[in-house]
Amino acid sequence: MLKKTIKKFIGQLPEAEAHCDGPCGVYDPASARIAAEAVRSMTKKISAMTPPDTNDAVAWANYSNTMSRYIAIKEEEAHKAKEQILVLWTDFFKPQHLEAHPDLHTKIWNATKLCSACKVNVSNENAQALMDAIEDIHTIFWGIKGRDITWYTAS
Repeated sequence: MLKKTIKKFIGQLPEAEAHCDGPCGVYDPASARIAAEAVRSMTKKISAMTPPDTNDAVAWANYSNTMSRYIAIKEEEAHKAKEQILVLWTDFFKPQHLEAHPDLHTKIWNATKLCSACKVNVSNENAQALMDAIEDIHTIFWGIKGRDITWYTAS
């Protein structure tokens, strides 16, 4: 009896469509943008730092502490940006999206390579290029969803 009731109930449930293991449907390139903004911010801060002129151990310790914190944040956020881009690539984008945007694979690949370049170097140009690449992904993503979501940055 219970088995029949459960089968009847399940038969009345709407069919779920999912693009991942669970039908969450929550994807947004904003997470990648926020991480990339942190990369750009830390890169600017690192580039603007000037080492102490003296042999003052305290000044060097403070400089080294601040520099290492900026570097750690830059590394961590570049990795987060890469993860977010790859989640969009592997879980959201589908073959029909690649057909509509034949350069999508290259754009994603280049964006993830920029994340790595931002980790390896201290380059304001790479940090800005990463932001530009994520803006391009943002435009494609929201176009696929049929929504006109304005690109904005926090900084």
